[in-house]
This record gives sequence, C-alpha cells and structure tokens, in this order.
Amino acid sequence: MAGGGSWSAAVLQLLKRMNSFHSQGSSRSSCRPLYVAGQQVGMVQPRVAAHLADYPEVFRLSPGELGPVELCAGLSTYEERSRALRRVLDHWRHLQLFGCLRGWRDESYDVMPRFCDLPLLQLERSAASLFGIKTYGVHVNGFTRLPDGGMAMWVGRRAHSKPTFPGMLDNLAAGGLAAGLGVKETLVKECAEEASIPECIASRARAVGSVSYTYEDERGIFPECQFVYDLEVPADLVPQVEDGEMLEFYLWPLEQVREAIVGSEFKPNCALVALDFLIRHGVVDADGERYYQQFIEGLHREL
Repeated sequence: MAGGGSWSAAVLQLLKRMNSFHSQGSSRSSCRPLYVAGQQVGMVQPRVAAHLADYPEVFRLSPGELGPVELCAGLSTYEERSRALRRVLDHWRHLQLFGCLRGWRDESYDVMPRFCDLPLLQLERSAASLFGIKTYGVHVNGFTRLPDGGMAMWVGRRAHSKPTFPGMLDNLAAGGLAAGLGVKETLVKECAEEASIPECIASRARAVGSVSYTYEDERGIFPECQFVYDLEVPADLVPQVEDGEMLEFYLWPLEQVREAIVGSEFKPNCALVALDFLIRHGVVDADGERYYQQFIEGLHREL
C-alpha cells in the first residue's frame, strides 16, 4: 500500500495531467478562439488552424496568429453548420491529416457554448479535440452495501478491443452524451449496454454533481465535463458484460479503489470520478489529507 505522502503526490500528479491545458508550456497561449454565431465554443491549435484557410466557405480567420476563427455567417442553421463541418472532416480523413480521426465513431456530439444553451451544430465525436470543443458524459459509481455496514465499489475493466484506453479500469458504466440524448437517458442506456443493469435499477441512480477538467495530448484539446451518479447495486445483483465494451467487473473495498486510482491501470478520467466518490463518502477528508482542497479544485476546473 502506498504511503500517505506518496499517494497524495500521485493524486496531485494525476490532477495535473488531467488539467495539463492549464499548465505552463501547453498550447493554450497559441490557440485561436473558435466562434459560432458570435459565441465561443472552442479553441483551435496552430496545427489545425493552418488548414482552415483551405475552406473559405466554412471558416473565416481574423488577421494575426491569435485572431479568432469563426464559422461563416452564411451557415446559419444547425443543419447547415453540421453538414459543412462534416464535409471538412471527410476531406481530412481522406488526406489522413489528423491521427484522432482514425478513431472515427460515427457518433456525434452537440456543440454549444454552455450545457444550458441550445446546440449550434453537431460534430463527430473523434473530431471534438481538433476544435477544443467541450464535451459531456455520464459516469456511474456503482457500490454495494456490505453486511458490516461498509461499502464496496464495482470497478470494470475495459475490453482490449476499445479504441481508447483498452484493458484499463473503469467505472461501473460511462458514456458520452450523444447528440439528442439526455443525461439520465444516457445513464440508463450505458448501464444496460455495458453492465446489464436493468432500467428499474439504473433509474435509481442519484445525481451527485460533476467532474470537470481540460487536458491536451497529441490528439488535441479535451475540455470535458462528466455528470456523476452514484448507484447502489443490490447485493444479489452482479454486473454482467453485455455489449463487449467491458471485459469483466470486480467488487472492491474502497481502500483498494483508493490505491488503484493512483496506479497505472485506471483510465485517468474514471480515476477522477472514483476519487470524487471517495471524497464525498469520507474516505478522503480534510483532517486526514493535507491536499484536500487542491484535490477539490482539481476535480472542478473549467476551461
């Protein structure tokens, strides 16, 4: 078991990694803001901005290296904007310009300035990082009450065929908010598809907040917000692999989860969701953890 100091340091490193876009040396200072209908919806790195002038019917670039990028005003509807971006992305895929597009999902995300705003267009999921578009998802912490009054958490292992983070540890169920789907609707769908949790159980999940962070890697910029739910799984219900996205499930004591989130096996954003659970349920608290406040801030950092 990791010592208190080394565990805390590992958590801080995880939070730094998941908020790397805010760190010194990131591409943030060289990005152009992306506007649609007068509202900022993303950030464009120079390597992407360099190709946008090839599509004057779609993008308008203001002068200067840091000038904003705007979708042309003539693209005035959700459908027109979505189709125009799709044509650009199809061309980029044909040219094999960006590695992230090799992970094409045929799943679209709605694009809006804030979650409460009406969507302005939809965009292929694998392309969101090219434009620094904020994306949303749902993560479910599954837990079971033990006979001694304690808790254990259900942890899943991702299938080795997953295009991202294959074979790594995950929450009970999780998924991005596809265009047109609601939060609770997505939760119920993911619980059924990934863990064979029936709707009558999944619908009992309790909304407990969100986790937000922004990181960048070779694929692009990832501003993400995960809506977090806690689901008490009955003691006689064992999650089962359903659609092949998960390999198996484990029921772990919370102390084992605490150690695992700083290891190399946990999918990083799922580790943040599990950490949030441990904080809310008092496994990590302000009296016993000197960096408690830094943990809280790192779990709720906006772009």
